[in-house]
Amino acid sequence: MAKAKGAIVVDTEKCKGCGVCVSTCPTQVINLAADVNGKGYHYAYMGNPDACIGCANCGVICPDTCITVYRAKPVKA
Repeated sequence: MAKAKGAIVVDTEKCKGCGVCVSTCPTQVINLAADVNGKGYHYAYMGNPDACIGCANCGVICPDTCITVYRAKPVKA
């Protein structure tokens, strides 16, 4: 069975860098950026995008709802 492919989009200006999504991600996809947003926070981003399975744990747990999760259906060979 093919592994699901996912992706996230983070609203970097809304993200306060709490890191809850980083610890919730089962595949260690999310990291906090070295750069800061307009509010001075280190925002979340996809550090390892190839490992994302689209589980949506990050989007559900984000207290500021700044993560949108996308999931593509696996293509059958």
